[in-house]
Order: sequence, then structure tokens, then C-alpha cells
Amino acid sequence: WVTDTLAFKPYPCGTMAQPYIDCARRLAARGVAAEDVEEIVCEVAEGTVHRLWEPLADKQRPRNGYAAKFAVPYLLATGFVKGGVGLGAFTEAAIGDAKVLALAAKVKFVIDPDNPYPNNYTGHVRATLKDGSVVEERQPYLRGGAQEPLTRQDVTDKFALNVAHGGWSKAQGDTALKLLAGLYDGKIDLTSLRA
Repeated sequence: WVTDTLAFKPYPCGTMAQPYIDCARRLAARGVAAEDVEEIVCEVAEGTVHRLWEPLADKQRPRNGYAAKFAVPYLLATGFVKGGVGLGAFTEAAIGDAKVLALAAKVKFVIDPDNPYPNNYTGHVRATLKDGSVVEERQPYLRGGAQEPLTRQDVTDKFALNVAHGGWSKAQGDTALKLLAGLYDGKIDLTSLRA
């Protein structure tokens, strides 16, 4: 088993996009309002541009849910506006959200020649606000990877969002989590499956 080298992605989208979403969420948590943003510039690895950044107009306004999973401007804006990126971010309604698309249209990129990709997935987001001030966030590696594994609570929260998106009730999700927690802890109680 090599579980100590596995990464669990926080969000259901392209791995290289994850650090940018984390940066965007932190900017929003600092009190930056989407309507106050004039421009967002992300430093990126040249090797990611063709997958996640170009053509820029398509990445700012993806044509469908699948394309949205590999569109950093859209993903960054979704994380900023919605507080995260879950499976619901890839529905037809979500990819047409006016507030998300307005922010995504302000997202651009520049090549960082010193970016360590493909050995490491990083994020750097610099927002220029309408008042002229600049705020930045950096994510030095993939959250969920070896340098910063997801917490058990992070994984539990992701599971709950996924099963809710799939139509499970909270009670069904809680029952499944209880069973799965027993597997994780090495204590398996299968009585709930016998009823």
C-alpha cells in the first residue's frame, strides 16, 4: 500500500486548479467582495496553460459542466463567490451564474518561469481592487497532498456534499459515514446493514 503518497483532492475538478480555488476562497474570507475586484492575475506554469487557461474566453465562460472542470477562471470565481467548488458547480444552471461569470471574466494569467510544475502544483492569485489596492494569496502546494493532507473533517465534509448532490438524505449520509468511520478506525459494525 502506498496510501501515504496519495492525494485527496478538495474539489471535484482538475488537480492543477485546486490551489487557485484555495487562494480565491482565502481572498473572499479576508472580506474582499467580488464587486470590488477590478482584475485578478494568476501566476501559472507554462505547462498548464493549454489545459486550464486557453482559450481564455472559453475558460472564463465554459460551454458545459465538463469543460468547467478544467477552466481555472471559472473555478476560481466559483470558489470565491460560492465559498467552495462541489459537484453542483458543474450543472447547467451553475455554469450560467451571472455573479460567477462576471468575476471569471476578470481573471487573467501570466507565466511564472520559476513555477515548479510538474513536480508541484501551486497557486498565486493577485487581485487589484477598484480602489487601487492589491491583495494576494499563495498556495505553495496541493492541499490534500503529502505536504498538507486533508483532515478527516475535510474528507467527511466532501463526502456529505457529494452524497447530498447525489440525492441522499442527511440521515442516509450520516448512516453511511458512521459505517465508513468504523472501517477507517478499524472497528466494523455491520448490524446497520442487516435491518
